[in-house]
Amino acid sequence: MKKITLIVGSLRAGSFNRQLADHAAALLEGRAEVSLLDYRDLPFFNQDLESPVLPAVARVRQAVREADALWIFTPEYNWQIPGVLKNLLDWLSRPADPDDRRSASVLKGKRVTVSGVAGSSAAAQVRPVLTALLRILSMEVVGGDGGGVALNAEAFQTGVLPFTEEHRAALAEQAEALL
Repeated sequence: MKKITLIVGSLRAGSFNRQLADHAAALLEGRAEVSLLDYRDLPFFNQDLESPVLPAVARVRQAVREADALWIFTPEYNWQIPGVLKNLLDWLSRPADPDDRRSASVLKGKRVTVSGVAGSSAAAQVRPVLTALLRILSMEVVGGDGGGVALNAEAFQTGVLPFTEEHRAALAEQAEALL
């Protein structure tokens, strides 16, 4: 059974992107071993901290190394990648062996897809930026720039992700591509 690691680009407890990741996990149930990457304890990237490898860095690298694929769920902050997600990718993009600067990162060749939830844009501005970065990091991006869910005013009041049958179908299509 394939191992898929979900990465949510928001640390907020009630994150809409976390809710979307939960929908994706439900779609993958019984077809893949799904885990959610917890990276809240990563420090800001700093080359002075690269060696020896910090326990938090070693833990997230190992989780990504063991995954067959990653599914990233991203909010859109000023049409860009959230800082916490970019920080995670910076740590993961470094050589897996800090003593061998030519060693590949744990991201190289890793299969990945992107989804996003954000305001009325459905994260349409950030998804191409993120997929371009993932390609630069030598990842195998599937599903193009991914899929998105737009938020309405009610969602911001209730904290509940609007999730329709159309959203479910699009997410299921992305899951198929990732598998």
